[in-house]
This record gives sequence, C-alpha cells and structure tokens, in this order.
Amino acid sequence: MPVIGQVLSKIGIARFSRTLSTLLASGVPILQSLEITAKTAGNTRIEEAVLKIRTGVERGESFVDPLKATDIFPNMVAQMVGIGEQTGALDSMLGKIADFYEQEVDSAIANLLTLMEPLMIGFLGVTIGGIVIAMYMPLFTLIGKLSAAH
Repeated sequence: MPVIGQVLSKIGIARFSRTLSTLLASGVPILQSLEITAKTAGNTRIEEAVLKIRTGVERGESFVDPLKATDIFPNMVAQMVGIGEQTGALDSMLGKIADFYEQEVDSAIANLLTLMEPLMIGFLGVTIGGIVIAMYMPLFTLIGKLSAAH
C-alpha cells in the first residue's frame, strides 16, 4: 500500500504540473490558473494545497513560499518552481516537472507489474491445482472403495 500511495502522489504532482504549465503557456492569469488546477487536481490533498498556494499568491507572496508550506510537494518541485519563477519561464519549468514525474510514474508502475507477475502465476497455479484436486478426489475415493470391496 505505501508503494501505491507514492505512485498516486506522483500522479497528482504530474497532473498539477502539467495542468498549470498548459494554462500558463496559454496565457491564463496565474490566479485563475491555480483555481482551475485545484478543481482538476483529482486529489483532495493537492486541491487544498493549490488553493492555499493561490491564497498566498493573491496576498502577494512568491509562488514558492506557499508551495513549500504545503508539505505535499517535494523540495525539488519547490526549487524548480522557484527557478522558473525567477527566470520567467514558470510554464516550461512546470512542464519539465510534469515530464519527470510522469516518467517516475511509468517506471513505478512497470516495477509494480514486474513484481505482480510471479504472484499472479502462483495464484493461478494454486487455483488450477485446487480445481484439479477437487475433480480427481472423488474419483480416487471411488477407486479406493472399489478396490477394498474386492
């Protein structure tokens, strides 16, 4: 379960970064972009964090300070957003963050599937073995009774 939680967290960060990057690149104002991103987050923790970030930006804070205060986004994300904000390339930096986390999600899911494959084979083996034993057990019992009768 912790592995699935980490994957879901990475999916949320990738979705947040991709959505915000697309909106900012399209020329949508940052406050409106953050509001839209919060609504499309698909994760209540990330939605609440983005709304807190929006409130901080609305008060005139930099984007990074409320982002760090949320404790949802890793330090790397905050640093990259800070660099993007300072250089004026926030949308492209968010795109790079989204690319990185989408790649992380892909590799994590591939690893999970690799781990699940032997488990599935074992489960199928036990299931099929149980069915075979259930089918042949009455036959063996009947043969045993017939041979004892003679």
